[in-house]
Amino acid sequence: MSTHLAGARIARAVEAAGLSQRALEAATGISQSTLSRIVSGARTAKMPEIAAIARAVGATVAELSGTGSVADRVQCAARATNGSDMQQMRETLLHYLELDAYLDDQAVPATG
Repeated sequence: MSTHLAGARIARAVEAAGLSQRALEAATGISQSTLSRIVSGARTAKMPEIAAIARAVGATVAELSGTGSVADRVQCAARATNGSDMQQMRETLLHYLELDAYLDDQAVPATG
């Protein structure tokens, strides 16, 4: 992940959320000076920092890290026979796949 490109994506997400770096500091616990270095590309954001920033700005880790969203990478087919809402089923599936991808990024092993 390019440090400068990730910083630019984070900066756009913070701006879109209408947050200052001070407000983001309060929401994430990441110091304003560290946030400034991340946004400028002088420092690489660690995955827990990206996750905290994503949560604060309403983005996904994939959007901020530039890995592409799970929704962009997954193809699925389903058939609802009980009147279920297909969009809701897709959103639920994507939620679990995003969580799975995050846990993989964090090197959290799957349990069986």
